[in-house]
Amino acid sequence: MRKNIVAGNWKMNNGLSQTQALISDLKKQVQTSEAEVMIAPSFTNLWPAFESLRQDTIEVIAQNMHFANNGAFTGEVSAGMLKSIGIKTVILGHSERRAYFNETDESLAKKVDAALVNKMRVIFCFGEELADRKAGKEEAVVESQIKNALFHLKEEDFQNIVLAYEPVWAIGTGETASPEQAQDMHAFIRKTLADKYGTDIANEVSILYGGSVKPANAREIFSKPDVDGGLIGGASLNAEDFFAIVNAF
Repeated sequence: MRKNIVAGNWKMNNGLSQTQALISDLKKQVQTSEAEVMIAPSFTNLWPAFESLRQDTIEVIAQNMHFANNGAFTGEVSAGMLKSIGIKTVILGHSERRAYFNETDESLAKKVDAALVNKMRVIFCFGEELADRKAGKEEAVVESQIKNALFHLKEEDFQNIVLAYEPVWAIGTGETASPEQAQDMHAFIRKTLADKYGTDIANEVSILYGGSVKPANAREIFSKPDVDGGLIGGASLNAEDFFAIVNAF
């Protein structure tokens, strides 16, 4: 049975005091939910966030990591470093990493491998840009990103893979794919997995939607049969909004 997941990606927001205040607000909002709840603070705040939530059900996760275990990679963080402070899940392939830091399918495949070798769970992001959708190439782009970065994996590896479809044109723009558009793409993604690994694997992998999810639209988006939750950006920086989304299940 695949899991419902709502993960808040805080991106490059919140210093220590803001992180502590937001976590305090999150604790007040926690209710019984049908979804796993995760937050991804900045690297500098991962440890204090983990310490604050050690006894809670909210999982603290990382926004990125390097594929090497160690070495001369100034400014980078390895899987082993993340695990040493209790972090067990990492977001990889976010569209902002691809666009601003030149991450490629090939480099992301190496990061995925490094995470899995270190027994970490991966939230793997992908999605088309507006020009791709206007040209009718959205499925081809998504299929390519998934195959190039993930289709070297073994069936058992997908126990630790969560997929996150994020149409780039709907991130931070206020635009959102309609629930029908999200469902259509998620169904295509699941079929792509099934064609390679079989329906049993495909039906066990959670597929999240990321792209301007808000309290007002979360329930309708999450109601679609192939949408298993959300990777939430801006709305995750407000505790009340974030848990309104979590409770949309």
